[in-house]
Amino acid sequence: MARNIGSHYTTHRVLGRGSAGTVWLGEGPEGPVAVKVLREDLAADPDLAERFAHERHALLGLEHPNIVGVRDLVIGGPDARDIALVMDLVRGPDLRSHLERERRLAPRDAVAITADVAGALAVAHAAGIVHRDVKPENILLDTTGPGTRALLTDFGVAKLIDEPRHGGKGGVVGTPDYVAPEIVEGLPPRAAVDIYALVTVLYELLAGFTPFGGGHPGAVLRRQVTEKAAELPGIPGELWELIQQCLAKAPASRLRAVELASRLRELLPRLDGLPPLDIGDPDPGDGPPRAAAAAGADAAGDAGEEASGAPPRAAVPLVRGAAPDSERVTHTRMRVPDAAELAGGAHGTARTIRAPGQPRAGSARHGAAARRRRRLAATAAAVVGVGAVGGWLLFSGGGDSADGRAPVPPAVVVPGGERPDEPVVP
Repeated sequence: MARNIGSHYTTHRVLGRGSAGTVWLGEGPEGPVAVKVLREDLAADPDLAERFAHERHALLGLEHPNIVGVRDLVIGGPDARDIALVMDLVRGPDLRSHLERERRLAPRDAVAITADVAGALAVAHAAGIVHRDVKPENILLDTTGPGTRALLTDFGVAKLIDEPRHGGKGGVVGTPDYVAPEIVEGLPPRAAVDIYALVTVLYELLAGFTPFGGGHPGAVLRRQVTEKAAELPGIPGELWELIQQCLAKAPASRLRAVELASRLRELLPRLDGLPPLDIGDPDPGDGPPRAAAAAGADAAGDAGEEASGAPPRAAVPLVRGAAPDSERVTHTRMRVPDAAELAGGAHGTARTIRAPGQPRAGSARHGAAARRRRRLAATAAAVVGVGAVGGWLLFSGGGDSADGRAPVPPAVVVPGGERPDEPVVP
């Protein structure tokens, strides 16, 4: 049903729904447009309307071939409660839909898309704008030209909705699979959070799943802070080093957007002819689909995908890796990783990459490891106990006391918390 937005635009049908609002196909004075109408509960907030009005110039001023341009900002409507962004209409799917259809992309295609988006981020960051919600749903693919062109949309929306004074809850805002560690740890978002999210998208385009996704959102956020991404086999070492550097826990270690775009484009000739990676898919029993794991994901859109029979998104098992990352580098260390760290593989990752047909770690092996750990702990406790008694004997002289009586060992508290009347010798 047609609906008027402001005095110049009319919407006709829904193109998609997200966590912040609904995108409509619309018509304006200059032809077809896409109109993003914010949710009614957001539009009813007078502070939010004021923030959008304040940022109008910034939202309308971002121009780049890989940015979905904002043509107009509408505040008010027939019921004086609409807040809508009028944007260029991109004829093509979003990256999420494309990825669900293709499962994995060839390395050259994945890197070309990522380079396009990095170029868009470079322009935004130069203007002082941080996107804060880079993910496949916010990357559109224009298929009308001779080649596919990736465009980033929804600039500024996450920032405006998540102003500190809005709600006052102080929680983590975003989709957990793409949230940078410093956001989890409470630091304000800078340009580096967009780099982390974008390279997480690159990893997903190559592997078919995100490096730290799967399971409860809280577990995903924990992995973002404490674990390293599993290395992807079958890609040039230089590309893996770049991915690893941009997934560094320390924001200062990551490349800037302009550097990332340049490095990725330099790699494109080396990726010609490489097929999509041939690695094992997550097992069905390893965890819920990624859509269910991502708090803050577009619930309405996910419901539409389920109803349409779209394939489930990849899941990563909710288990700890073989070895925890005891030397984790968080934002508190703020240093650039050395060459040895960049060349390292997966340590403490939520999922270890395996080739097709390679058996996954079985419960029997993990059970045996647990039993070995318990035996080791029991042995250590026994050694500590013997050492304590030996140390007491040493300091007491190892023999009779000065008055000729045998030394009395220290009293031991018996189970139940009561102290016996007579000392108890272990």
